[in-house]
Amino acid sequence: MKQVFYKTQGTCSQFIELSADDNKIIQDVRVIGGCEGNLTGLCKLITGKPLSEVREKLAGIPCGTKQTSCPDQISRAIAELEKQYPD
Repeated sequence: MKQVFYKTQGTCSQFIELSADDNKIIQDVRVIGGCEGNLTGLCKLITGKPLSEVREKLAGIPCGTKQTSCPDQISRAIAELEKQYPD
């Protein structure tokens, strides 16, 4: 099991806790701060999914006029977690 504690930037959320198993499947994800209901739902939807699939789908999503969003920040946390896996 690998995990990352990611400090978000440019969003209402503050941190993302993310873990995945040796097969690069998301096992647990928690976003601290932000819109609790939406983020809880999003976290449940992506749990059990492959890291790369989720990263690709969430990357680049803006929030209003902001260049980033909580989903985009989750994709960045996933990218950090993926660095822990050998190629």
